Amino acid sequence: MDIQPIITILLYIAATLLLAENVFNILEKFTKNNLIILILGIFALSLHADILNQSIFLQTGFDVGFFNIISIIGWLVALIVLITSFFQPIQQLLLVLYPIAAITILLEQLFPNDRILDQSLPMGLRIHILLSISAYSLLMIGTLQALLLALQDKFIKSKQISKIIDILPPLQIMEQLLIQIIVIGFFLLSLSLTTGIMFIDNLFEQHLIHKTTLSILAWVIYAILLWGRWSLGWRGRRITRWILVGFIVLVLAYTGSKFVLELILQRV
Repeated sequence: MDIQPIITILLYIAATLLLAENVFNILEKFTKNNLIILILGIFALSLHADILNQSIFLQTGFDVGFFNIISIIGWLVALIVLITSFFQPIQQLLLVLYPIAAITILLEQLFPNDRILDQSLPMGLRIHILLSISAYSLLMIGTLQALLLALQDKFIKSKQISKIIDILPPLQIMEQLLIQIIVIGFFLLSLSLTTGIMFIDNLFEQHLIHKTTLSILAWVIYAILLWGRWSLGWRGRRITRWILVGFIVLVLAYTGSKFVLELILQRV
């Protein structure tokens, strides 16, 4: 493994440990170090972006192998949360996302899996791929937010004393932020499906039928969720359950089908 991926992984780990200290006050002698955490995160994400650039944009075309795509998603999710944390209190999500981003780099380096797309790939298909990855990333953030909301709700209802309650904003703000994330993710997913219909010749070919069917099913689940929220006033656990089901279906559509096609069937 080259030195750059190792340094990037170490930066992610260092940022995670310092953030954990801020959140849980593990070592009392340490003081708040938000600026250091921010700098470490920015450097890690910048190096990660350069790794992706070297891995994906090749002279022969674009390498969109399974682990490259996973690495893009890990990087994009962490980047979105870091930027959003300047405006919304969701920095705690980086405790999970930085390690995930580090793991995706490790997997990408250890298990290269070339899947080269020609440089002449139509712009419409490039837009479709970008929208798909962006939708997946935002809905992943929404899922993590939903799990955090469910945990917070559980502690409050059981009247358990936990630092999680102290460091998180009120439930109402958490839920509003969650719905905002899901709305944007649902919009991007809608655009992804639309561009797929427009620019892919046959979405129901054998190698695409599972992805297409599951993506449409996920879209329906998120649509029902938002309808229930706005029309029936769904809140709390009901919203969380629908989000989890929708994201599981989306995982099967995007990563599951790609994993089967590239890593299992190729070895049969």
